[in-house]
Amino acid sequence: MLKSRWPTAVAVVLAFLTLDAGTTSLAQILPLLPLLYLVAAKLDRPALSWPLLGVGTVIVIGARLLDLVAPSTVLFVLALAVLLWGMLDNHSRRSGEFRLQAIGMIAYGTLALVGLTLTPEIGHYVVGAGWLLHGAWDFAHLHRGKVVARSYAEWCGVFDILIGLGLIFLP
Repeated sequence: MLKSRWPTAVAVVLAFLTLDAGTTSLAQILPLLPLLYLVAAKLDRPALSWPLLGVGTVIVIGARLLDLVAPSTVLFVLALAVLLWGMLDNHSRRSGEFRLQAIGMIAYGTLALVGLTLTPEIGHYVVGAGWLLHGAWDFAHLHRGKVVARSYAEWCGVFDILIGLGLIFLP
């Protein structure tokens, strides 16, 4: 039983290690979540979910280490590039999944940006809501069995909900 729930176990451990990152850091990372779904939908390759998470993590860490531009800025530029790519090759017209992920990218990206612009006292609620809503998004995709690997959707759903709850309820 536990063997089949490894994504949940990993998510719980990682969430507790991440909770003290702070609202700004977690808002900077929030756009990564829908970006991974967007890229997976564009490529129509759910099996790439985990490798895409690795690449996204390297991008976020690299942006932080270089300290030239905020990680969210890099993620938004990448999202814009994928959206344009989908429009130029007409993938946005052919794939309902791609369009759905584009809407998700815009919605969760907006929550991240709004959370970054508000005062910390209010921003953590908006960013927390973004993480919680993305957790629901993950579980909807887990149920549907589309876009990303099921193990990834399970991991991401648990992780996102724990981070969102932490942002909203922990000081």
